[in-house]
Amino acid sequence: MWRRRPGVMALGMVPAAIVAALVIAVVVVLGANFAGIGAWLTPFAESWGENERELVRGAAGTLVVVGLLVLAFYTFTTLTLLVGDPFYERIWRRAETDLGDFAPAPLGFWRSVGDAILLVLRAIGYGLTTLAVGLIPVVGAIAGPVVGALLGGHLIARELTQRPFQARGMGRDARRGLLRGSRARELGFGVMTQLTFLIPGGAIIVMPAAVVGSTLLARELLARADARAGGPPETRSGRALDSAPGRSAAAD
Repeated sequence: MWRRRPGVMALGMVPAAIVAALVIAVVVVLGANFAGIGAWLTPFAESWGENERELVRGAAGTLVVVGLLVLAFYTFTTLTLLVGDPFYERIWRRAETDLGDFAPAPLGFWRSVGDAILLVLRAIGYGLTTLAVGLIPVVGAIAGPVVGALLGGHLIARELTQRPFQARGMGRDARRGLLRGSRARELGFGVMTQLTFLIPGGAIIVMPAAVVGSTLLARELLARADARAGGPPETRSGRALDSAPGRSAAAD
């Protein structure tokens, strides 16, 4: 898709860049006011000894910054999709058109908003879970990142496949069941996408391709479900993108 539709894909980098800049700005502001945040959260320590007071305030400030980073880790994709919905819808439609066998219809606005709110709430819950696991003595240092990657990957796969599934009239329960039936593929796609986001600038570069990848994943899961049910033949794979007929530069 980067080779065939460079204009459309390049536009898809803009929302991730905006959200990344906002997240970095918030983290920098909090880091610059680290001591003040710790003091504001621990007024009860004002009468303590200096060493104890600074220790508690430092821990409180650290917890806030770490918590924000964990929350950003989980909500980044959701926020990026919300900010860049028109950009990513255009990429998705191009991918669906090139792959064929499906004519994208307009998506319900309020249904999309409702699903986005649920995903944000789920992201916050996953973030708190990861933070809690990371605080477990001894095992938390290893278990926290592992749990974070798995939960984050699961969430990203659900977020990114939401659009192609919704366009086919699938509700939340149907989407959940389809992903549950191919958990390894769901996590393989989601975790790998999540890990690339950890590379500086990775999210900005990867998000447009992740939208295309999620479209391919949704089609593959639907084809696998049809095959198990004895339905239509398997949907064409991602190689169809390479063989799809070209379009003019003006079309992009």
